[in-house]
Amino acid sequence: MSPFSDASIPPALARRYARTPAGRAWLASLPGLIGQFLDQWKLVPDLEPGALPWHGHGAVVIPVRRRLGDDSPGRGEDGKAAVLKIAFPHEEAARERLALALWGGRGAVRLLDADAGSCVLLLERLDAGRSLQDVPLETAVPVWGGLVRQLSVVPDHRPEWREIDHVAAKAEQWSDEFPETWERLARPFPRWLLEAALEVCQTRGAVGRRSGKDVLVHADLHYLNILARADVPDPRVGGPSDPARFAAIDPQPLIGEAEFAVAPVLWNRIRELPRKDSGRALLERCADFSAAAGLDAETARQWSLVREVENALCYAEQRQDAGDLARSLWVASTLAGRTLPDLPGPQELPEPGQADREAAGQAAGTAAG
Repeated sequence: MSPFSDASIPPALARRYARTPAGRAWLASLPGLIGQFLDQWKLVPDLEPGALPWHGHGAVVIPVRRRLGDDSPGRGEDGKAAVLKIAFPHEEAARERLALALWGGRGAVRLLDADAGSCVLLLERLDAGRSLQDVPLETAVPVWGGLVRQLSVVPDHRPEWREIDHVAAKAEQWSDEFPETWERLARPFPRWLLEAALEVCQTRGAVGRRSGKDVLVHADLHYLNILARADVPDPRVGGPSDPARFAAIDPQPLIGEAEFAVAPVLWNRIRELPRKDSGRALLERCADFSAAAGLDAETARQWSLVREVENALCYAEQRQDAGDLARSLWVASTLAGRTLPDLPGPQELPEPGQADREAAGQAAGTAAG
């Protein structure tokens, strides 16, 4: 019998996935899946009594240890700390194990075991309480850059590569979809910004097909997706910024130009941009992160523009939070060189996911009251 029940599922995760039939079915399956893989991989939960599992946006994560006396290969030493991650089944989650296998723990969390059919992973345990979000930007820049250098492995003979999409294919898809979506959504931003994105899709997509600069790209490498390794001292206490202290998690893998990875560090921590010359500071941030990773800042600017236009169209379609749409439009238009008027400054814009976190906090406060 599983030591977990419906009541063990983190409330924020339950609220998010209770909105759809598929989500509700997944939530109902979680206690059984947890029990199945604890038994199959001979694991025991490593939670304080009464504590809930950890969670991200789309997965439940349970700290575990291997049962003492078990000598199964490939899962480390008796009692070694790990995490059991069970993600909502979707395309990106299904490809996470592929990227982690290709990286082999270099720059990324180490994959210990995986069940492809159910998006269940056994991973080394990192320090969930210490992410790159918690360090000053001047420290984050060299850490992020060093990790990108490690993660940018070149395709080889391994079969995992065949299941990962190419950035150029994504650009071709966007070239077809952006105009139709923009029209269907009643033109939520000026045509010139749409055309700027389309021009990048067409030029960079073609270059990407020809250039031979293909590497494995972590397309969601923002600050919260970089955690401190558990076996090193607190990286905020003295010493230089050493990428070996950190590891990337939650990859959205693609093959293509490494500059595609820069965008998330631009649209996150946006409130830290100075009030004076915020647009120039955003471009400087793009240049700083690019230089730290050995990338071309102009290529990074172009891909980041396209990715924020894609985000803007998604937010416009969801019609959930005007702040998220405004943030994407501010970043995209600023990267295009013509910041749209009548938008709040970046210091007044929400961080990605802020609305969900505030809703979770309000719900927790209501329950406590």
